[in-house]
Amino acid sequence: MKKNRLMRNIFLIIFIIWIAILIKQQLNISKYKDDIKILTSKINDANETLAQNKQTLEEEKQNTNSTNYIEKLAREKLGMYLENETVYVDSNM
Repeated sequence: MKKNRLMRNIFLIIFIIWIAILIKQQLNISKYKDDIKILTSKINDANETLAQNKQTLEEEKQNTNSTNYIEKLAREKLGMYLENETVYVDSNM
C-alpha cells in the first residue's frame, strides 16, 4: 500500500516536471517563431533596398558612355570646364 502511494507520488512529480518542460519548450518555440518573422522581414527589406540600389547602378552604368554624364562627372568630381566657359566662384564659401 505504501509502495503504491510512493510510486503514485513519484509518477505525479515526474508528470508535473514533464508538463513544466513542455510549457517552457512551447514558450521557446513561440519566441523563435517571432524571431523568424522579424528576421524574415529584415531580409525582405534588405532585398528591396538591394534591388533599388541595383536598379540605380544599372541606370548609372547605361549612362556612363553618354557625353552628358562624362561632362557632369568632369565638372563635379574633377573641377574641369569647357575651354570658352566662364566659371564663377562664390567667395562666401
